[in-house]
Amino acid sequence: MKHIFEKGSSDITLLLLHGTGGTEHDLIQLGKMVAPEASILSVRGNVLENGMPRFFRRLEEGVFDEEDLIFRTKELYEFLDEASQKYGFDRTKIVAIGYSNGANIAASLLFHYEDALSGAVLHHPMVPRRGISLPNLKEVHVLITAGELDPMCPAQESLDLETLLAEVQADVEVFWTPGGHQLVQGEVERAKDWFHEKF
Repeated sequence: MKHIFEKGSSDITLLLLHGTGGTEHDLIQLGKMVAPEASILSVRGNVLENGMPRFFRRLEEGVFDEEDLIFRTKELYEFLDEASQKYGFDRTKIVAIGYSNGANIAASLLFHYEDALSGAVLHHPMVPRRGISLPNLKEVHVLITAGELDPMCPAQESLDLETLLAEVQADVEVFWTPGGHQLVQGEVERAKDWFHEKF
């Protein structure tokens, strides 16, 4: 997978996952604001939708191609194994920061693998899959940030995601903003504070 790796001074690696149409460059400044000492592994999605990179296909807006989601989640999981060996970072100390489509693939990692991530900041995510058994996420910290007026991710999606993660013992918090789907400064500040509280 096309990516950027920057070695940091702490034992945490941030996995940065862009939104639809983004690239591996998009969230690097965000990552450095949240956790300046962490290593950075920023990845570009392997799927193109009308020329725009994404992490998995969708059938229409808000409707995921579940088969492709499962395949791409496994692909990303295996890439993290390979990257940790290549760059020598601790595979057990990866914290994802994802926005929109990137938040959805990060959530999918949590839904499918109990050891994929030690934490995740999910900016404007949706529930990746429904009606499946989730792994135990007892040691995993999750921050969901959501806009009360988000037209792409209805508030109920964030509430459902919080419930599903809490049911498998994840330490999960939702931070609300009054806005829509855009990422706002308040979310970044909460993510920074949350990161320092948990890691």
